[in-house]
Amino acid sequence: MTKDNTPITKQKFMEELRRYEKGSISRRQFLGVTGLGTAMAVMGGAMPSLMPGRAQAQDLGDRVVLATWPNYHDTSNFDRFTDETGVYCQVNVFGSNEEMLAKLQAGGSGWDVFVPTNYAVPTYVKADLIEPLDLSKLPNYDPAAFDQRFADAGTIDGTVYGVPKNWGTTGIAFNTSKTGGVVDSWKTFFDGARDQFDGRAMVHDYQLTTIGNALVYFGHSFNSVDPAELADAEKLLIDVKPHLFAISSDYQPSMRNGDAWLTMCWTGDGKQMNADMPEIGFALGREGGEIWSDYYAIPKDAPHREAAYALINYLLDPEVNAREALAHGYPVADARTNELLPEELLNDPILYPAAERLSPLEFGAAVTLTDPNRAELMARFKSA
Repeated sequence: MTKDNTPITKQKFMEELRRYEKGSISRRQFLGVTGLGTAMAVMGGAMPSLMPGRAQAQDLGDRVVLATWPNYHDTSNFDRFTDETGVYCQVNVFGSNEEMLAKLQAGGSGWDVFVPTNYAVPTYVKADLIEPLDLSKLPNYDPAAFDQRFADAGTIDGTVYGVPKNWGTTGIAFNTSKTGGVVDSWKTFFDGARDQFDGRAMVHDYQLTTIGNALVYFGHSFNSVDPAELADAEKLLIDVKPHLFAISSDYQPSMRNGDAWLTMCWTGDGKQMNADMPEIGFALGREGGEIWSDYYAIPKDAPHREAAYALINYLLDPEVNAREALAHGYPVADARTNELLPEELLNDPILYPAAERLSPLEFGAAVTLTDPNRAELMARFKSA
């Protein structure tokens, strides 16, 4: 029987079961369509995968530790995960891939899941810090559902090390009530920081974007490691440093309270601020900048490996992922999730800029993560 007491055919039941096993529908949707919600106790013995995860908590342990980015999740999903599995989700927040890499290289991070950006994955693989994923433990991951532009960086030499979380861009957030209008140029950003926006601009505490956007100011590649071009970027950054409000990757509080008027900004942060305060806009720099994708991955020394797989699989459930997207405002590369999202979100120009605005953007290159010249430049900038 279905939930409205209409008999369900065997064929329909098997179709819905296959959809559930592929991750096309959630457990809740499967139980609702098939009318099994009231028969869980009976079904548990024959189909234990449908039972709430709390019954499996003994196998998963009591906690899972996630290292991720600021403002990047619907925290209620962690509560739901705990309710279903009995596993508490501890969240650690970081502001750069360099921080994540240093923590893992030092050993004993205690992380079970972390969220590296596309360009960082090859470094983790080369350093043997990242677990090849057992996809049999991630039934909610359907490679065919993902836009490969934002999924392929998780696979190295045919081995999957990361499954896609989100993608986005790095642009400029600006308070139009303070800036007098749109800021959609890195030239305007850096020049304005030393002039009409003196003391009100923020840059990331993150070499990839801060150095990258300074390079783009001069027409260089976002990913350049050329010493002469890096010298141009350093001169600009050292010159602008005394005029900045702050160097921080957690810029939302300062933008919201009006202390900062403009900042380097990731897509979702721009959307979150704009939704709450329409005077805060978001634009891509006309000269170029970054497009990126982030992944769920498991460190080699994860202390709660089974819980890590359970959390990733849970977050890849399209219904769960849709809640994530509605909360954090980052574009999702999973077509199954996008089917559940409102059209106004999918057509939002902050999240999905026109193709001509995306075309000048570059994915981060692996060399930028470990290039000593970029690391030293960022250190000199921060200590100047």
